[in-house]
Amino acid sequence: MASNPALAFKPEPGTIPTDPGCYLWRDRHGRVVYVGKAKSLRSRLSSYFQGLSQLGQRTRAMLEAAASVEWIVCSGEVEALHLEYNLIKEHRPRYNIRYTDDKSYPYLTITYADEVPRAMVRRNPRKDGSRYFGPYAHAYAIRETLDLLQRVFPVRTCSDGVYERCARIERPCLLYHIGRCVAPCVGHATPEEHRELVDDLIAFLEGDTDPVLDELTERMHAEAEQLNFEAAARIRDQLDAARKALAKQQMVTSRPEDFDAINLHEDELEAAFQAFFVRRGRVVGRKGWTVDKVEDLDTSQLVRRFLLDLGMEREDQLPRELLVPVEPDDADAVKAFLADLRGGPVHLRVPQRGEKVQLLDQIAENAHEAFTQHKLKRAQDFTSRSQALHDLQEHLGLDEAPLRIECYDISTLQGANSVASMVVLEDGLPRSNEYRRFKIQGVAGQDDFAMMREVITRRFKRFIEEASRPTKQRKFAYPPNLVLIDGGKGQLSAAREALADLGIEGVAVAALAKRLEEVYLPDRNDPVRLPRASEALYLLQRVRDEAHRFAVRYHRTVRGKEMTRSVFDEVPGIGPARRKALLDRFGSLKAVRQASVEDLTAVEGISETLARTIYDHLHGRGAAEGAEAEHLGDERSARG
Repeated sequence: MASNPALAFKPEPGTIPTDPGCYLWRDRHGRVVYVGKAKSLRSRLSSYFQGLSQLGQRTRAMLEAAASVEWIVCSGEVEALHLEYNLIKEHRPRYNIRYTDDKSYPYLTITYADEVPRAMVRRNPRKDGSRYFGPYAHAYAIRETLDLLQRVFPVRTCSDGVYERCARIERPCLLYHIGRCVAPCVGHATPEEHRELVDDLIAFLEGDTDPVLDELTERMHAEAEQLNFEAAARIRDQLDAARKALAKQQMVTSRPEDFDAINLHEDELEAAFQAFFVRRGRVVGRKGWTVDKVEDLDTSQLVRRFLLDLGMEREDQLPRELLVPVEPDDADAVKAFLADLRGGPVHLRVPQRGEKVQLLDQIAENAHEAFTQHKLKRAQDFTSRSQALHDLQEHLGLDEAPLRIECYDISTLQGANSVASMVVLEDGLPRSNEYRRFKIQGVAGQDDFAMMREVITRRFKRFIEEASRPTKQRKFAYPPNLVLIDGGKGQLSAAREALADLGIEGVAVAALAKRLEEVYLPDRNDPVRLPRASEALYLLQRVRDEAHRFAVRYHRTVRGKEMTRSVFDEVPGIGPARRKALLDRFGSLKAVRQASVEDLTAVEGISETLARTIYDHLHGRGAAEGAEAEHLGDERSARG
């Protein structure tokens, strides 16, 4: 019988506490590959140290990748739940399931923290004081709803740039003239009056609709009785718009209740969750998640983990009641966890009869449909990624599939403002949070080889330095399976020399030349030419192009700052703060050049005398300066 690889580092049972807590499995590089929670750490960890035949396939795979285990004792199960969630978010372990949005959903957003709030459509909510309603399934649905609501609540929807321009020229935009905005930008409504409209809109979106409908009806009848038929007709249109907006929200209960309803569809490998958000009996939003079940969890454990993610994502919108298909594992601890987030009690209910059971059945059908669509897409994506990594291993003669690829590119303009980029692919997918950029420091002039040597040296020096640090302080501590260089033999040799000088072993190096998409390998005179239609070549091209894009973007930012600084540094009285204020107001050097003296004076900290100095300076620098301004265009990356 095969032995358990965990036995090589099995701790003495007496050293493992019986308290609740979390445990972390790490690989040979110290990277966390799995995080778990246990009511009794000793009991849970002991279950891993047995014969492989008694463990699930996914658990065996995790143990084969692990090289050590450690644990953190907690005072109770609720604290352990919080810690488990935070550790998973921090380390993103490969063998923990992660709930992934199946799309980027749009929200109807009210920027409530602004002095004059704006209604808008936004994806990916932020914790910036805004109020979010939804998510909606389709962007067009939310835009139609917002268009209808603007006829009842004519609040601001324009961007900050449009708002400031209208305020500057003291002329409202078209939305005011067609009755879709009260024009706070030019003072037709005070900020206080506008905020009252915003508060009414928020109340309507939260389900408090009867007062609005009643008020509109009363106003319509009052205008009609006074023979003001045009005014009555306008209010009638507003009433129709409000009712149409309500009709877009599905009524699911006969009582005005607030709750979230959750259901799922799953197989042995994956699952799809759907959640409907019900307020005052109407569905005001819905969202879907997909799950790759890389760890062995039953349905109740899966629901428990999902509720933790849902609660953390929507902590400021959690209702008092959540409907679930089965009672989650550790239900009492989960309820206490959610109650901490909400700041009040939370009830988990499994409906047994009536309209709520029908609603969960409807959500299950949505989950099944989402699961089917995900399977079709995932089959193609997963197959192509696996095939690409397998082909790459074979064509490049690697010992193992390159599960982590780092690609490096240099961006320079005749040796000036030289920068480099590092992009990362793991399992064939971009890991944008691990991208890095470098500003070349030790190379003068146009020497691409020396630049590449510097970048590789800096990256792997950090790897060596951080290998002994605590995990939380590591940024470069995980070596790639393959280092890919954008270039030819010269860049490849420079990278290889840098690795050799540092004593780095076990990292494969290759270079991808642009001319014929040839792959150069160490100790080979002839390049490798991958089949033109191969998934491996497509993968290399994709990561190379991503590295090039990332490097060029950074180079433009650095160059833009240098060019902008060179212009303003010659203007007396302009320092970093005033330069930033000008660029914040106008957006680019080109726009500053086009501004009048009066426009410049409107910027905070710019007097009329200084505005005249700036104007004269920017309009007397000659054709070369003009070309520089045109090159910058509207790039806001030049902000000081």
